[in-house]
Amino acid sequence: MNSHAFRAPVAELVGTALFVFFGAGSVVANAAGIPLGPVGIALAHGVGISVLITMFMTVSGGHLNPAVSLALWLAQKIDGRRFAFYVAAQLIGAIIGALLIKAFFASGVGRVTSLGTPQISGALSLFQAIAIEAVLTFFLVSAVFGTCVSPTAPRVGGFGIGLAIFTCALVCGSLTGAAMNPARAFGPALVSMDWHGQIVYWIGPGLGAAVAAALWRFLLLPRDATDLV
Repeated sequence: MNSHAFRAPVAELVGTALFVFFGAGSVVANAAGIPLGPVGIALAHGVGISVLITMFMTVSGGHLNPAVSLALWLAQKIDGRRFAFYVAAQLIGAIIGALLIKAFFASGVGRVTSLGTPQISGALSLFQAIAIEAVLTFFLVSAVFGTCVSPTAPRVGGFGIGLAIFTCALVCGSLTGAAMNPARAFGPALVSMDWHGQIVYWIGPGLGAAVAAALWRFLLLPRDATDLV
C-alpha cells in the first residue's frame, strides 16, 4: 500500500474513533448527570461530525461511516479495495472510541447506557426501525453527495453533513437513536456486549445508502462528475 493509501484508512480510523467517543460519549455523559438533553446529544453528534469531516476530508474524504463508503462505492466514486480498507478502519476506530468511553466514564453509567449504544423504542416494530434508519441514512447520504461529492457542490466542508445528522438525531433520536452509521452502533455494542436490535443499524443504513447512491449516480450528479481521489 502506498503512503497515500495508508494515510487514508488511518484518517478514517482516527476520525471514527473520535466521532464515537464524542457522540456515544454524549449519551453516557447525559446519563451521568451532565444535562445535555436531546438537543445537546444531537449537537454533539452533528457538530462533532462537521469538524471531523472537515478535518479529514483532504486525507480520506472524511467518510467516517460504512454506509457513506458503501454509497460512494456503489456510485463508483471509490473502488472496492478502498471500500474494504475504509470499512475495516471505521469499525476498528468505533471499537477504540467505545473503549475510551469505557475507560473515562464510571462503570455504572456505562452499563446503564451500554456505552451509548443506540436503542430502539419499544413502540417500534423491527420493520419500522429499519425503515426509519433507511430514511435517515438516505437523507444523510444525499447531504454527502450534494455538499461534498458533486463538483458543483458549495464548499462548506462537513457543515451540511453535520446539520443533516443534527436534524435526524433531534427528530428521531428517541425512536432508533438515529445512528445512520453501522460503526457508530457496532463499536459501543461490541464493547458493552449489548446486541439488541443491532441488525437495524446495518440493514437500514445499507438500504438508505444504496437508494441515495442510485439516485445521485443516475439522476442528480452532473454527467461530467469525476471520481473521488
